[in-house]
Amino acid sequence: MKQEAALREIRAKYGDYIPKPMGIRDEYAVLCPFVSKPSRDGELYLLFEIRAAGIRQGGEVCFPGGRVEPGESDIECALRETEEELSIPRNEIEILGRIDYIYNQKGFLLRPILGKISAAGFDQIKPSPAEVADIFITPLDFFRNTKPDIYQYPLNPAPPENFPYDKIGVPPSYPWSSGLVEVPVWYWQNHAVWGMTARITREIIRGLRAI
Repeated sequence: MKQEAALREIRAKYGDYIPKPMGIRDEYAVLCPFVSKPSRDGELYLLFEIRAAGIRQGGEVCFPGGRVEPGESDIECALRETEEELSIPRNEIEILGRIDYIYNQKGFLLRPILGKISAAGFDQIKPSPAEVADIFITPLDFFRNTKPDIYQYPLNPAPPENFPYDKIGVPPSYPWSSGLVEVPVWYWQNHAVWGMTARITREIIRGLRAI
């Protein structure tokens, strides 16, 4: 009976479960907003925010977005956060699709959503002073035609001194796996697009080149 009860519990929990990376504590979503300016030959641009000075990572360039709330989809989160940060009504944003998400070593997922802001939506932009210091737009072709500077830093394991090597049967010289993180950086006018924002931008460009 114990075995059958355990199996029922396993089936109930995992039978229809959709897997995700282990160890995820939080999920975030950002909108990657495309805009066009008819006065500029209809060229397509990416819109970026500059974080307000009083918030975490103030002064950095980013896309609008934030934490996915319980019961909310990634798209709903991206639209809600964009409306809160830039006052763009949700019905003025056309969702174009998704790209691959980022699994951060801190234990969260960042899901990028691609969206096109209408001309009317762009005209209604009013950054929230509490969150957004400014915005700017950059031609998509700039990212297509300009390679970012690439920097790297290692992720090196550092087991504690009291790690029980003897009890688990491995030597202190055990070859722990390490990693390497790439940090792309683009410079547009007086702005630096870097970090996860640049990684997302690079992924968009890589996908377009594969078409």
